[in-house]
Amino acid sequence: MASIEYVDVRRGMVIVGEDGQLYQCLDRDLNTPGNWRAILQLKLKNLKTGSITMNRVRPQDKVEQAYLEKKEFQYSYKDGEDYIFMDNESYEQITMPGDLIGDRMKYLKETDVVQITMYEGTPLDVELPPTVTLKVIETEPALKGATAAAQYKPATLETGLKVTVPPFIGTNEFVQVDTRTGEYLGRGK
Repeated sequence: MASIEYVDVRRGMVIVGEDGQLYQCLDRDLNTPGNWRAILQLKLKNLKTGSITMNRVRPQDKVEQAYLEKKEFQYSYKDGEDYIFMDNESYEQITMPGDLIGDRMKYLKETDVVQITMYEGTPLDVELPPTVTLKVIETEPALKGATAAAQYKPATLETGLKVTVPPFIGTNEFVQVDTRTGEYLGRGK
């Protein structure tokens, strides 16, 4: 960790707060009213709880900058409420709590590779690939002759994720899904 002044904190940086928690800077506003003292207002997100707070600080005060590490991990399996990931280089396994990942696990199947953000060996966040290819396990058959308007139908994928797909997609076909929006992108390979 390096000590920097608050005025050097930029959007996206991660700092260590007075309480020892990690905070990501979402926005900053430096106000210098005439010949008065400058005031820096930071919008910070707590990386552990996800809460967002506004902090008013003096620009010349010091703060610790945290250095985060991103590594590739492969999803191995689910263990109760937790998920087990394996480091692709050292084959070391780490456990991610289910509440930290949330609904994003519906986009992952075993052996998928993700980026995990770590701080001093502790996993903080999972970054999914932009698109994933998943198998359709259940969908309604296409209606013949119903082509007047763009018809979409619901489909359940192998991970339990529900998306809407065009009528030509059938059961046991692979589809590509955008992990940011959860929308169908096209047929998978």
